[in-house]
Amino acid sequence: MKNAIVLAAGKGTRMKSDKPKVLHRICGMPMVQMIVENLKEAGTDRIVTVTGYGHEQVEEVLKGQCEFALQEPQLGTGHAVMMAKQLENEKGKTLVVNGDAATIQKETLESLYDALEGNDMAVLCTSLEDARAYGRVIRDENGNVEKIVEFKDATDAEKAVHEINTGIYAFDNEKLFKALKELRNDNVQHEYYITDLVEIFRSHGWSVKGVLARDPMEVQGCNDNAELAISNAWLRDRINEKLMKNGVTMVDPKTTYVGPFVTFGHDVILHQCVSIYGHSHVGNNVEVLPGAYLMDEDVPDNTVVKK
Repeated sequence: MKNAIVLAAGKGTRMKSDKPKVLHRICGMPMVQMIVENLKEAGTDRIVTVTGYGHEQVEEVLKGQCEFALQEPQLGTGHAVMMAKQLENEKGKTLVVNGDAATIQKETLESLYDALEGNDMAVLCTSLEDARAYGRVIRDENGNVEKIVEFKDATDAEKAVHEINTGIYAFDNEKLFKALKELRNDNVQHEYYITDLVEIFRSHGWSVKGVLARDPMEVQGCNDNAELAISNAWLRDRINEKLMKNGVTMVDPKTTYVGPFVTFGHDVILHQCVSIYGHSHVGNNVEVLPGAYLMDEDVPDNTVVKK
């Protein structure tokens, strides 16, 4: 059984919006919905989204697509995972994904599931030239993850490490829920941190593997609108390159936005300033003229699409 827990309880105060952060859109789709769709593409059988601020809005967007658990009050990332009680007695593998990690690709999610073959936990890491104040991933002499150290608690030697924690994990589900019972909140914030699970797993002799995401942009969270725009552009470029290599003609790829779940026939021309989102399908011999916007549309063959 492949499970996943999506952490989507935060307000996202830096977005300066009444809307929950995870409902802000990337390539036409709410961030959290993008993650749920990619989890399904990666073969996930059961998804629990942990909601909090504006939970009614999040649950309405994802209705029928996953299960829900409410985190109230919000006492840290480890506490959020505890709320997914419906998975407590499940066997198999469980991913934990932040609800603003909208650019995570299905291939990376699949690699995390695969990393649990012979391991009990996996931490998705990436390497930054300037790791700034991110939590550092410290490995042992065998290359396994020994601990995750928050920047403020790191020694000078640990601060010199360029490998950081992305906040995305994979667990043997039974061991995850055993370890959650050992989490403590004896810290300044009085919160339960998911990062503490690394040392708990290690204390039991359970193996913790580090999985490297080679492109840091794929695992960049979106904490404000500037970061959202950067992630949106990264995903746009990735999607457009793949589509053009598969035969779609784009007059101006930098102003063409296509969602990751849109499909195309052959001999399609997309002019500048075009947006095609959702689960749209564009048929054969279609020309989409400048300024067109399509959402969940089925465009028949031999069509010219205007605004």
